[in-house]
Amino acid sequence: MSKKFLSGNEAFAYGVRLARPQVISAYPITPQTIVVEKLSEFVEDGSLNAEFIHVESEHSALSCAIGASSVGARAFTATSSQGLLYMAECLPYAAGGRFPIVMMNANRSTALPWNIYGDQRDSLSQLDSGWIQAYAGYAQEALDLALMSFYIAEHSEVSTPFMANLDGFVLTHTYEVVDVPTQEQADAFLPKYETENKLDLQNPRNLAFSAGPDTNTFFKYKEHLGILNASKIIEKAEERFAEIFGRRYSGLTESYQTDDAEFILITLGSISGLVREAVDKLRAEGKRAGLLRLRYLRPFPNEEIANAVKDAKALAVLEKDVSFGNEGTVYTNVNSALQKAGITLPTSNYIGGLGGKNISFEEIINIFDELEKQQSKVKFLGIGGEANGD
Repeated sequence: MSKKFLSGNEAFAYGVRLARPQVISAYPITPQTIVVEKLSEFVEDGSLNAEFIHVESEHSALSCAIGASSVGARAFTATSSQGLLYMAECLPYAAGGRFPIVMMNANRSTALPWNIYGDQRDSLSQLDSGWIQAYAGYAQEALDLALMSFYIAEHSEVSTPFMANLDGFVLTHTYEVVDVPTQEQADAFLPKYETENKLDLQNPRNLAFSAGPDTNTFFKYKEHLGILNASKIIEKAEERFAEIFGRRYSGLTESYQTDDAEFILITLGSISGLVREAVDKLRAEGKRAGLLRLRYLRPFPNEEIANAVKDAKALAVLEKDVSFGNEGTVYTNVNSALQKAGITLPTSNYIGGLGGKNISFEEIINIFDELEKQQSKVKFLGIGGEANGD
């Protein structure tokens, strides 16, 4: 391994290079552009042998990746915000076709008002598109996730496209020291992509066909099982990764000080680093605070959430999105997990960071203070009053 000082975008690009994609379809959009720019440099200098296709739109970028994957090529693309929404028509095509494309999404606010800064409304709006969704917390995880995402997506029991999300600017454009594995290590981890789900002149088959009411449900059920199967393949990938690279990850979630926690804050992405500092401060004051970071939103970690919070007195979900007219999307999913597990406790939803608005250390401390009152609420950070819709 070698150490490099990289932004989150650059770290992810290095991870993609190590995965040896055969086709990269690229259309730049802030704050994702650096990823495909860096990959174009790798192709130009010969360190990555791939077809780099600069297409005319985000819709074309994913369409191109689908075409490449349909003939058995390892394919990658990247996008953000309105670009992801422009791709929205193609997302279920990739998922329904069981094409294991990997796509990096730089989380960014969606219009209107127009805004280039980071929140997570773009990816969370596409949770039902049939893609695996993961959320990196820091640059090293971004690199490692890039490599693992191909292993997970391409596994024969999964065969499902993978969306890896990095918080715009907060993670994509900040720099950290990152360990970059050798190509030999990466090759030992990630096998060559082989699939029978491809167009083949020697073995002709029908792909992307129509299915009527009598058979459509069968295909959707198999698609659903593919994402559910990803849970065990994620675990398998992380075990294999730890053996080869010496870094271990924690599956669908990451718990911090939750074993005896009375009050737990659930969140995702890079804000978890600041929440961890708040937990340390509160623990030093004798308060039993904890953090549960959701690393994956699909497959959703129902059991992991239930196990982490079952002994808590109250919990809150802090997220950078809102399902307008209701509550945060992550909050809805978390409450569903609790209901299925038969867990009853006060839950609150804090919506912040929209349009890149800063979430302060003091606001996080205040969330924990309010949790001690054990009152359920939906609240926008930085705006007075609650938003329960009552």
